[in-house]
Amino acid sequence: MSERPWWNDAVVYQLYVRSFADGNGDGAGDLLGIIDRLDHIASLGVDAIWLNPCYPSPQRDHGYDVADYFEIEPAYGDLGIFDRLIGEARRRGIRVMMDVVPNHCSDRHPWFVEALRAGRGSRERERFWFRDGRGENGDEPPNNWTAMFGGPAWTRVVEPDGSPGQWYLATFTPWQPDFNWYHDDVGDYFDRMLRFWFDRGVEGFRADAVFVVGKDPNLPDFDAPGDVFTAGVAALNPATSFHESGHDVWRRWRSVVDRYEDDHPGRSLVTVAEVYAPGRPQVLARFVESDQFHQAFIFDLMLSPWNAESFHRTAGRSYARLREAGAHLSWALNNHDNQRIVTRTGRSNAHRPESWTGNNLSDPDVPVDVALGARRSRAAALLLLGLPGAVYLYMGEELGLPEVLDIPDDRRQDPIFFNTGGRQRGRDGCRVPMPWTVDPRDAHGFSGADPWLPQPSGWGSYSAEAQGGDESSMLALYRRTIAARRTLNLEGDDVEFVGDGSDGLFCFVRGRAVVIVNTTESRISVPAELARDREVLVESVAGAFVEGSLDGDSAVWLLRSGDRRVT
Repeated sequence: MSERPWWNDAVVYQLYVRSFADGNGDGAGDLLGIIDRLDHIASLGVDAIWLNPCYPSPQRDHGYDVADYFEIEPAYGDLGIFDRLIGEARRRGIRVMMDVVPNHCSDRHPWFVEALRAGRGSRERERFWFRDGRGENGDEPPNNWTAMFGGPAWTRVVEPDGSPGQWYLATFTPWQPDFNWYHDDVGDYFDRMLRFWFDRGVEGFRADAVFVVGKDPNLPDFDAPGDVFTAGVAALNPATSFHESGHDVWRRWRSVVDRYEDDHPGRSLVTVAEVYAPGRPQVLARFVESDQFHQAFIFDLMLSPWNAESFHRTAGRSYARLREAGAHLSWALNNHDNQRIVTRTGRSNAHRPESWTGNNLSDPDVPVDVALGARRSRAAALLLLGLPGAVYLYMGEELGLPEVLDIPDDRRQDPIFFNTGGRQRGRDGCRVPMPWTVDPRDAHGFSGADPWLPQPSGWGSYSAEAQGGDESSMLALYRRTIAARRTLNLEGDDVEFVGDGSDGLFCFVRGRAVVIVNTTESRISVPAELARDREVLVESVAGAFVEGSLDGDSAVWLLRSGDRRVT
């Protein structure tokens, strides 16, 4: 592998397959739809796409409940269509990454079905976490753990003879039983799975929920602190979150990847860990040690209020700790699990620390100024794309899509909504199908059928068609900025953060270039040493940077005069 692999500073476009584009007319996105819209992705100038789970699944958690890790969900296509997607993407210079779910599978997975039939003490049950219950008749769960999506983490089964039986552990929902990674069958299974998809041309994997893969084999009770939101209780449990045994799994994965590259010269593969550890870069650094993941998402910016001081603390801290560890960086501002940034930054309390409530899905009653959120999102795009390392975009981010907050309860799909009795609205609002055309017929170009989640009135105004010829649009901004990013990448990965943000400016220097974000509502004079002898490379809004000052809620990239300029 070269010193600077393709994924070091790649821009990766995340596709929530079900919501991107419908090619077979059933109301849900699929692989044919992706193929049809690859030119849009290519026009952004991204290096790769990342597909959310597209394996066979009952879709109770829309693909994160996997029934077969070696096939394609029939509603999305088949292996032949998948191979075609790989080829069509490669022809456009786009690599394909996939999502893998190592902590759990679907309760329809053949292994789990076999475990239910096999009964107590069987090898089939040892692949999962089956335990006898507590109490006189085993009527109580084996411990007091709660699930990430609400409710208890244990579900009782009926034994083959019809009697009440053992309990199994499911960290997220009852239909997603956890694998027991201490069992050799589990490791062997995923070794084969990684190689299977690499053989088909997949260039990397994003690994879901890696922080709960390790478990304390004694499964002790956990007394959670009070007043913690649902997922937070499970996330604080040291017996199942960030447990040391999980790192043995990732060392095994890395050895599989490294051996595959050795056996296939010219291939450059990447693994990316989804680790939610805001404010704890030392925890993140453990997952990107040289014998584990290549990258781990730095979510601190996504989970930060719109505040320059917070950006300095979070980005600066993460950058320093991970660079010190020799780790590769990867950043994101949006994904399929969090409210879209237009809505987050448009909230009236977006600049305050309390604007992030623990899961970015709450605060339904806080007023949202979508226009303000869009302006801030433009500035955030320059912040994100200006940083060294890989950047992961979420589909629709380039269109400035806001969160859809008013989905009717009878149309909601997310298990978080149902498992919390509606107390948490869930993630459906960031998964509403993409608008491609202005015309509302055919679901704004998404599908000829009623889409699986309803699109709001006026959704077409955000469409790729509406923005395509508008140089002031969000879409045009992303295209310009991704193109200009190549100039910043020439400056290398060394960054000097300037100031502490107390003046409302988030600033950092990369070689001859400087990135400046103004998180206040007022125009602010930029420190003279940052602006001297530099010209505008790209700005979030035309005319934002004038005579050494930057408009409120705006951002600019400056390059020393006489150096290469991208327009």
